[in-house]
Amino acid sequence: MQTWLVTGGAGFIGGNFVLDTLARSRAGERGPVRIVNLDALTYAGNLDTLREVAQDPHHVFVRGSIGDRALVARLLREHRPQAIFNFAAESHVDRSIDGPAAFVETNVVGTLALLECARDYWRELEGPAREGFRFLHVSTDEVYGSLGETGAFTESTPYAPNSPYSASKAASDHLVRAFHHTYGLPTLTTNCSNNYGPFQFPEKLIPLIIARAVAGESLPVYGDGRNVRDWLYVLDHVSALRTVLERGRPGEVYNIGGEAEKTNIEVVETLCALLDARRPREDGKPRASQITFVADRPGHDRRYAIDCSKIKRELGWKQTVDFATGLARTVDWYLGHPDWVARILDGSYRLQRLGQAA
Repeated sequence: MQTWLVTGGAGFIGGNFVLDTLARSRAGERGPVRIVNLDALTYAGNLDTLREVAQDPHHVFVRGSIGDRALVARLLREHRPQAIFNFAAESHVDRSIDGPAAFVETNVVGTLALLECARDYWRELEGPAREGFRFLHVSTDEVYGSLGETGAFTESTPYAPNSPYSASKAASDHLVRAFHHTYGLPTLTTNCSNNYGPFQFPEKLIPLIIARAVAGESLPVYGDGRNVRDWLYVLDHVSALRTVLERGRPGEVYNIGGEAEKTNIEVVETLCALLDARRPREDGKPRASQITFVADRPGHDRRYAIDCSKIKRELGWKQTVDFATGLARTVDWYLGHPDWVARILDGSYRLQRLGQAA
């Protein structure tokens, strides 16, 4: 049985990774794996996400920060993982506009601490354990900046981050690269496009629109709504990460995309149509009537698109969920889990707009 240390495993992508990996392990679809899950449980970390594995003997949850070197070193020493998956990050552009320091602290300083602990642990390993160890760093396409009307990001696209969030992730990517080239640490880096699916914190576009639409509130769309994103269903992302761990070459970067470019307004209008079909308004009006265009986000990147031909060609991965299917599944999940959303909204976030400090 393999043991993996997963950081940020109570968040959106990390939580889906933990749930899906353990479910496939139980079903015999992959080899047995034990996950040590380290999460600081900040606003986006949620133990409700992990409820179905709360009693799973192959899941060990530890509350703590990747910046706590003593804790990370102890976990590595006690559990002897064969791999580290680093999902832990502050990840919302709007929040980074309001408070960039937290993003630097977690995404840069925290990643540095985790890398140093991983390097020291790896150096003590011998033989097959040392050869097989991997540090997989999960990053974003936002580090590449903004595209024009054509083209797509490749693994060799120069970095040009435009927000405090993307700048902090770019810095963490550079640290991971440096630890491979300087110390020989067997690292893998992935840069993904916009994820969507179950368990996403409702300040992000898709769950925010669903929650506000159901509540009868306005549906804010930034600027002219023509900003383009490439959408990746979260479980396709999860499968790609396991593929990169198993087949990826140390020191390499792999872009992971959904190959589903959509404008923001197109996504919002599709969500409205799905909600109208599933939960019509009492007054019979279409939910698209709730759409309101608002002042654009400062520094809003115009277009992202991922060229994921490398991971397809070299590692044999491909997407299995198209956007229409994935979005319908996502809407159904949120409509079926109102308590999960309500418990999150009991905190300081109440579906309000963030990122107006600029």
